[in-house]
Amino acid sequence: MAHDNVVTLDDIWVQNNGVPILKGITMAIEQNDFLGIIGPNGGGKTTLLKVILGLIKPSRGKVRVLGVSPERSRNKIGYVPQHNLFDREFPINVWDVVLMGRYGRTGLLKRYSGEDREKARSALETVGMLDHKERQIGKLSGGEQQRAFIARALVAEPEILLLDEPTASVDTAMQTEFYEILDSLKQRMAIVLVSHDISAVSVHVDKIACLNQELFHHGSGEIESEILEATYKCPIQMITHGDIPHRVLKEH
Repeated sequence: MAHDNVVTLDDIWVQNNGVPILKGITMAIEQNDFLGIIGPNGGGKTTLLKVILGLIKPSRGKVRVLGVSPERSRNKIGYVPQHNLFDREFPINVWDVVLMGRYGRTGLLKRYSGEDREKARSALETVGMLDHKERQIGKLSGGEQQRAFIARALVAEPEILLLDEPTASVDTAMQTEFYEILDSLKQRMAIVLVSHDISAVSVHVDKIACLNQELFHHGSGEIESEILEATYKCPIQMITHGDIPHRVLKEH
């Protein structure tokens, strides 16, 4: 079933031991959106992703994902967390890691089917990692590992892909290729990308959300310096490249 809004958040509040983490978040994510979420550390970006996943229940507000509760739609959401903690010496290859993404459909105790294996092959081809399928996951570079983890998320055939700081371990030379992969995926699903890299996000995503407990901006188009200052709670340095480059640095 198609949904114009794949995610709807209505007045979402989240608290931790009485301390507000998210305050009154209202926003919608549409089909095929490529949304970047920026904001300072501790601003609630990862918490927002976990609300969408149904891993954190809001203290107030309503969440709908693909028209139902997050718990009921979780098998249609692909998620690549910020930190993939694993034993890098553990002898598991890329192919087996990616196949794990089918557990939501096969169950833990069932054998993988021919369809499961075909989905894994297709996902690895999408992220350019099929030639590495026999390599041990812990021996890959940071960028290669992230592509493998994206493939693991894709084999579940999600309608929404959530990525938390996916380029944190990716060197600059590979970031452009990484964003090109995401750009091709947005034709098939909505993508929500949390990042600290404001410059990269502003170039590649279609919409930006500025989040620091509250939502200061959500949409496309230019973001005014005042919005960034409100989001990051500090003076902002703006650098513009073009016919008339200028630099504005406000006093601290």
